Amino acid sequence: MKSFEFLSKKRDEKPRSKGITMVLDKGLGLETAESLMNISGEYVDYLKFGWGTSIVHEQEIIKAKVEMYKAHDITPYTGGTLFELAYMNEKLEEFFQEAHELGFPAIEISDGSINIPHDKKVECIRLARENGFEVLSEVGKKDPNLDKELTLDERIQYMQEELDAGSSLIIVEAREGGKNIGIFDKSGNAKEDEIDYILDNFDGSKLLWEAPNKDQQVFFILKLGNTVNLGNVSSDDITSLETLRRGLRGDTVGKI
Repeated sequence: MKSFEFLSKKRDEKPRSKGITMVLDKGLGLETAESLMNISGEYVDYLKFGWGTSIVHEQEIIKAKVEMYKAHDITPYTGGTLFELAYMNEKLEEFFQEAHELGFPAIEISDGSINIPHDKKVECIRLARENGFEVLSEVGKKDPNLDKELTLDERIQYMQEELDAGSSLIIVEAREGGKNIGIFDKSGNAKEDEIDYILDNFDGSKLLWEAPNKDQQVFFILKLGNTVNLGNVSSDDITSLETLRRGLRGDTVGKI
């Protein structure tokens, strides 16, 4: 039983289809990660092994972390950059095989760092699904100049095509910093008119908004409610975000 639980807003228990929290693992040690999940794992739905971090750590450590996360009813998955490296080097078959061997039930498919024709990206989503993976796909570029070349209508078109191809969630790119990229301006403030346009033309329940900063998380919770799907959350901020969702911090108290 939680302390003072009678003062908290209720949240859906896992597995959740809304109010999803995706956390970024940038190379946590097994004991550190396990300790963190023992206290906060019930608030995490997806755990991304950031970009190519899996390459620089021993396989047995990755396997152990993957199994530990799954034991907490969390879906661990490989970062999109790892997929892009496999695509670029024509090693998709080997990539899928090793992801299976390491125990990953899901992968991220993106084209943020390299250029992949969109029809080829869609084919890769279908191929990953055929290989037994859940797919989260990301729309947007990591280079702000290239990202600005994508119109809102193009983003929405890509989102729909990727959803139709089998992606379970569409990630809205904001990187780890959340500034000057996608739906955030140079100061990290949300472009509300662009968000509204996306939501008017796409199913918001299928979107996972990358919102690494507290002010961004507050914005989305106040705008869309505490069941909004948020990602790229720092492992240090799991409890912080959950208290925001439950109206337990000054930013959201009395507003949820």
